Amino acid sequence: MLISLSVNNLALIEKEEVTFGEGLNVFSGETGAGKSLVIGSVSLALGGKARADIARDPEKPAEVELVFALDREEERKKIRDLDIPVEDDGLVIIRRRFSGGRGTAKINGVTVTGSLLREISGILIDIHGQHEHQSLLYKKNHLLILDRYAGKKAEQLLDNYRKQYHCVKSIRDELKAICTDESERLREADLLRYEIGEIEDASLKDGEDELLEERFSFMNNSRKIAEAAGEASSLIGGDEAAGEMIGRAVRAFTAAADLDKDASGLMQELNDLDSLLSDIRRDLESYLSGLSFSEEEYNEVTERLNRINELKMKYGKSIPEILESLEIRQKKLEQLENADAYRSELEKKLAASEKELSGAAEELTVERRKNAAELGGRMKKALIGLNFETVQFEIAVRSAENGYTENGADDVEFMISTNPGESLKALKDVASGGELSRVMLALKTVLADTDQIDTLIFDEIDTGISGRTAQKVSESLASLSGRHQVILITHLPQIAAMADHHFLIKKTVEEGRTLTGIRELQREEIIDELGRMLSGAEMTETVRQNAEEMKELADKTKKKTS
Repeated sequence: MLISLSVNNLALIEKEEVTFGEGLNVFSGETGAGKSLVIGSVSLALGGKARADIARDPEKPAEVELVFALDREEERKKIRDLDIPVEDDGLVIIRRRFSGGRGTAKINGVTVTGSLLREISGILIDIHGQHEHQSLLYKKNHLLILDRYAGKKAEQLLDNYRKQYHCVKSIRDELKAICTDESERLREADLLRYEIGEIEDASLKDGEDELLEERFSFMNNSRKIAEAAGEASSLIGGDEAAGEMIGRAVRAFTAAADLDKDASGLMQELNDLDSLLSDIRRDLESYLSGLSFSEEEYNEVTERLNRINELKMKYGKSIPEILESLEIRQKKLEQLENADAYRSELEKKLAASEKELSGAAEELTVERRKNAAELGGRMKKALIGLNFETVQFEIAVRSAENGYTENGADDVEFMISTNPGESLKALKDVASGGELSRVMLALKTVLADTDQIDTLIFDEIDTGISGRTAQKVSESLASLSGRHQVILITHLPQIAAMADHHFLIKKTVEEGRTLTGIRELQREEIIDELGRMLSGAEMTETVRQNAEEMKELADKTKKKTS
């Protein structure tokens, strides 16, 4: 649910905050008061494009903030899955700032791209303006709406169909690839033989490259290693070196050890040290002898490494990848050398897969036709409730002209007749703008139980209607708002009277500058505003009485629909 909207320095708004409630939230105001700014501000916060001159004060940035509260864990998870943190309270705060027409957006403190902002917006809110009403004219959207209504079973059938569809497509691609002309097939086979021979001739062994790299590194560094070991050996064993000095120390201290028994312990330590240095010197000499290698070995290691690295550049980043590439090429060559048998095998496989695809498509079509009849009947009932008294509405499910597609083998189209005696025609050929808005409202009302989005915004829902039709639309909106939070702007008192929360948008002039203000009305103020909407002129007692009766009637109607 949308909790609040905050707007700063935007067009005619200096600073305003609106706190929304559950049910039906209605905005009204005189013509030119800036009512479109409300829906416009929400759209901007959700990723809409901004004009360069959008800021009221060009020296300061314009800001819009929306605060949502998500009650369902499913919604929270969807947003967390997009790497946006959502705390246990379920609050999602969208803040967008504009400077020079360019916008930056943050969701719960995380900077997001425009595409991610729009994706998250689709989880939180559903805005229906004139553009969205027009989307009903496009036949491709009718299939999406029907599948959405059909729910989980249709979704599962569509998933199964798509698996079969892609399986058939894959086999056809393989057949197409193998059915190239003979010369092309021979050229490809020759290339594969060369590549296979190149890899096989190398007789690669898993892990040998790592051993070779170690040996190569050792040989490259052996001179430095030998110099260091040689110097260590000479410091221990040469003239005036540590070994020679310790030997002298042993000989010098021997006399002392013979004269004083307490010196025997020190004598033993000197002997041990002399012995240890001798052992180290021998080990160093042995190590030095092992550092030697031939130039022939060095060249062999270098050549082998170069060959392996060349193969890595062509066939894979590692020896296992090169060997895997070898298997793929061997299999491909076998297919080319036995093209006729392989083609026959693919054709049999394709026939079986096409049969499964046909069955999956038929199951999906049956489910769609069943739901089309149900949705069509419910739409007709909803449209009659919106004062289409003689309406006929059906959802046609025909075989698609272009056969199997990603979405099945069906062509779905909304068909309508709004006058007695007229045959059903495509919705795009019949409905006017005002009728389209009512068709959209009927659709949203029918889909209310399956629609997972809590907040619905309707812009221009009252276009081209009045009188009894306006009353019917208001009753439908009241019913819809019992299951969703609904936000809309209206100029019709019948709709405004149904509001659970009524906001007045008013334009004032302060210090020579025009300002748009927004505030929620209390009951007596609502009566006054309904009176203004009814008469459009000076308030009289009769007008006020009519407005009060309209509000009381609306309250009774809402109780019946709740």
